[in-house]
Amino acid sequence: MTQAPSPVSSRRHAIGRDDIMPMDEYGRIRAERRRALVAVKRDRRLAVGPYATFHFESYETMWSQVHEMLFIERGGEAQVEDELRAYNPLIPKGRELVATVMFEIDDPLRRKALLGQLGGVENTLWLEFAGEKVRGLPEADLDRTSAAGKASSVQFVHFPFADAQVALFRQPNTRVVVGVDHDQYPHMTVMPEAVRAALAGDFD
Repeated sequence: MTQAPSPVSSRRHAIGRDDIMPMDEYGRIRAERRRALVAVKRDRRLAVGPYATFHFESYETMWSQVHEMLFIERGGEAQVEDELRAYNPLIPKGRELVATVMFEIDDPLRRKALLGQLGGVENTLWLEFAGEKVRGLPEADLDRTSAAGKASSVQFVHFPFADAQVALFRQPNTRVVVGVDHDQYPHMTVMPEAVRAALAGDFD
């Protein structure tokens, strides 16, 4: 029987076919796993400005996402491979952080207007700490800004680190600033220490 991921397995870099639980087994632990994931995600989430939220991904968050998609859609074996291809790239590979960045506005007209001004925002995300600046690289699966200049409300971004930057980021109480320098959304925020400490565990 495939087991749900433990804190140790959360440092793995890819979900394999053998990591997928049968859906009847997953159904029996689903409520418990979803409750546990709330606490995990709390220390991996950061609001930047009024509308953007950075959700820093991990093996555990992607394991849960894949299982939720399989459980809800019931697409069988063919869907398993599709989900692994979609979500494995979002698991940090040992020298990076990976974030799903969501621009959330309840009013659809205001949301459309904002996204229409945010073309290229995926290239303007960064982390700064201890005199270092790590710029985000958008996931290369598809364009996140349309030909008309409209940004997607969901962006997938990698933050690649050099070894020396990993060592600096791991230092307790290191001040980390997360920011966006798009001219229509110039915002930044200081990462809480609990979030920094959780993300430090993503590095090998």
